[in-house]
Amino acid sequence: MDKFSYVGTSDVNAIEQLYLQYQNNNNSVDKTWQDFFKGFEFAQTNYDQKNLNGQIPENVAKEFKVISLITGYRQRGHLFTKTNPVRQRRKYEPTLALENFGLSNSDLETVFQAGNEIGIGPAKLKDIIAHLTQTYCQSIGVEYLYMRDPEILKWLQSRMENNRNTSSFTIDEKRVILKKLTQAVVFENYLHTKFVGQKRFSLEGGEAVIPAMNALMEHGISLGIEDYVIGMAHRGRLNVLTNIMNKTYKDVFTEFEGRESEDSLFDGDVKYHMGYSSDLISDTGKKVHISLTPNPSHLETVAPVVQGIVRSKIDNLHKGDNSKACAIAIHGDAAIAGQGIVYEVIQMGQLDGYKTGGTVHFIINNQVGFTTNFIDGRSSTYCTDVAKVVLSPVFHVNGDDVEALCFVSKLAMEYRQTFHRDVFIDVLCYRKYGHNEGDEPRFTQPILYKAIAAHPNVKDIYRKKLELDESPLFNEAKSIEDAFKAELDTNLDEAKKTEKAKITSFLEGNWKGIKMASDNVFDTSPNTQVDKKTFLNIAAKITELPKDKKFFNKIQKLFDDRKTMITNDNYDWAMGELMAYATIMNEGENVRFSGQDVERGTFSHRHAVVKIEDSEEEYTPLNNFGAPAKLSIYNSLLSEYGVLGFEYGYAFAAPNTLTIWEAQFGDFFNGAQIIIDQYLTSAEYKWRRMNGLVILLPHGYEGQGPEHSSARIERFLQSCAENNIQIINATTPAQQFHALRRQLKRDFRKPLICFTPKKLLRYPSCVSKLSDFTDKKFEEVIDDSCDAKKINKIVFCSGKIYYDLIERREKENVSDLAIIRIEQLYPFPKKQIDTLIKKYSIAKEYLYVQEEPENMGAWRFIDNNLRSLNLKYVGRIAAASPATGYMKKHNAENEEIMQGIFSKVLVK
Repeated sequence: MDKFSYVGTSDVNAIEQLYLQYQNNNNSVDKTWQDFFKGFEFAQTNYDQKNLNGQIPENVAKEFKVISLITGYRQRGHLFTKTNPVRQRRKYEPTLALENFGLSNSDLETVFQAGNEIGIGPAKLKDIIAHLTQTYCQSIGVEYLYMRDPEILKWLQSRMENNRNTSSFTIDEKRVILKKLTQAVVFENYLHTKFVGQKRFSLEGGEAVIPAMNALMEHGISLGIEDYVIGMAHRGRLNVLTNIMNKTYKDVFTEFEGRESEDSLFDGDVKYHMGYSSDLISDTGKKVHISLTPNPSHLETVAPVVQGIVRSKIDNLHKGDNSKACAIAIHGDAAIAGQGIVYEVIQMGQLDGYKTGGTVHFIINNQVGFTTNFIDGRSSTYCTDVAKVVLSPVFHVNGDDVEALCFVSKLAMEYRQTFHRDVFIDVLCYRKYGHNEGDEPRFTQPILYKAIAAHPNVKDIYRKKLELDESPLFNEAKSIEDAFKAELDTNLDEAKKTEKAKITSFLEGNWKGIKMASDNVFDTSPNTQVDKKTFLNIAAKITELPKDKKFFNKIQKLFDDRKTMITNDNYDWAMGELMAYATIMNEGENVRFSGQDVERGTFSHRHAVVKIEDSEEEYTPLNNFGAPAKLSIYNSLLSEYGVLGFEYGYAFAAPNTLTIWEAQFGDFFNGAQIIIDQYLTSAEYKWRRMNGLVILLPHGYEGQGPEHSSARIERFLQSCAENNIQIINATTPAQQFHALRRQLKRDFRKPLICFTPKKLLRYPSCVSKLSDFTDKKFEEVIDDSCDAKKINKIVFCSGKIYYDLIERREKENVSDLAIIRIEQLYPFPKKQIDTLIKKYSIAKEYLYVQEEPENMGAWRFIDNNLRSLNLKYVGRIAAASPATGYMKKHNAENEEIMQGIFSKVLVK
């Protein structure tokens, strides 16, 4: 053992044994213990272990008991704090009473050397207890002894115990606290009186968070931070927007007046969901950029998005320096305890692909969720107990003690900048009204809300403290408040004269040069060809493994096979995909790619990262062919929700990086359905925020059962409107190549959903020629190569089933049937299809064929868009489950589909 903190509360024997060990051999214990034992002035110069039969003298034993007492306060002091402003704390046993440590009141006047351990030197027991009580049992409670890094433990103890966890702000610092607290309280009260009955999810009861955030951010700026990204839910959002980010009060009041936005194409969202960003100058004159991420009502959904944005800024703006950008997550107590996404996100915090240098977590702990009491909302003692999973310190702070909260906020920022790990600040406060201002909380919490109704607000509590301290700021408080009220009145008058709500453009900074898409841009794809010489040069380089490294035989063969593809002019899916990334990188744009097992690929096709034989050394061919940009590819933790949210956030802040998330199997995306619904498909029209994220979803019916067949095409198509996303189901490597390159060639950004194959990854006929990459571009619809004059029947399809159809057509020797591939399902390529319909002028029958059941797949979407053709459906019958788990049944269903197309009688 190398720190006192590791000793249990009552484990005095452990210390005694260390002392005996030290007596026998000083160097047999850690230097920290050596220094401690040397500091004792026990007058034991005649100490003889043998004469005492190996027993520790009584005064020495008591010293150890005091050490145990100190450890008890450090370990359990948080259970006995004064942190709850409106409720009595629950009772916990055993307490910190002296008798629980083998001490008594008769020891209070005794001087103990153990005082050295808390930095006060030899001291009376009563003074040691007073020091510990002030440090660990007042307005601040701390949980940290479960942390395993001795350096961190020592750092925290010295920071807290040297000043007894007590603030010593200057009068100027207190003036800032008073101003921010006044802004927070008065702003909420102003909204309550001027916009009666309107929802705003007020911060009342937790207003001290505003001066605390200000203190945290100002301190962070002095420690080198240039970028803050904030994620939070509804409560207090308007206060953060105005009093932290300097959104004008006029703009907020205009939104309360219900004005339409300046942008008629912008559907909008409620004011407490909107995002915002601002460039500000700190109190010390330094520039800082602050972003508040837009979020839906789904609590904690914004958390992974914020992490992705911060990582993007670290990678692309700050050259990998995570001390320059910081995430601030503001949680509710019920949400942080109840939402599983919190666990997913904090587990990402130290992973190479996702770490952001530590997040500062504020918990606005109202001690109630909507109507649910905290005792019904969690099994754990604290709502923040999830923090212990990743060994993060937790500070529990009384929300009525604004100076204590500001003190802890500055300490938390120092911790983050020093150790680059998460830190949690649990603000024990209350919610003055119900879940919203129109809700009646006394229905469900009558006793609590009786106490809240009689409780003074935190501004008045702080003014009373200033008065008791005889601070000159007490006399300034009224003038500060009056001036602020006058400012609000002026802004309200201006808001009433404003006709349109202001929408802040985000097409600046990294987004400069990117436009909102117009309807006609989807009629054709941009040029994505690559020069032949360049293509072949890159292909040769990325298929070459270094000669001085030994690779597993199968890896060597795989790369040799790829070289053969170049020679034979037959590129498979993996080569087409990798060449897309390589050519993008060759043009100076980075590629970021993550998901479960993506380095190798779920189906062992990609091998973007390969291992050196008999070692953990890795080699990434795409990062070794001389491109000016980088491939950052990461196997993710086993999470869909958190990782997809993270990658959405990354793309949110990096429009010129090709950002990709791949599901292990396509249907696994439904673990992240909230991100799909609330961000991916709707953000541009709710919040006017574009995003170019690419999602790869393996899809295809191959007899692998209900969970490994369908990527639920129908769910994405059901969400399609207003050209919000792009959906493709490509059938060739070159088509996938062009689709990926197209993402960065367009002057707008839209999410791209790619339904990717499994069987086709190695299918002999699923290959592309060099000319397909160098002379063509993405084709939304691919025509058949047949004589239009002979065609009586047209079959439309999408994806893998095309190969089943052409093989069966050849086998049946059918010549009057054309197979048209709809490669892009959305935006629907109606013009291209209409052109082909005219070409096949004598065709009498039109079919749509799919592998999926009738109530799934693209059928109903296609039928709705091609109503005039009176399409006939051929495919599996409607089903509750996507696919059968029995191979024989699967094969029988496939045969029935083929017969439905190639028999003389069509199957309806």
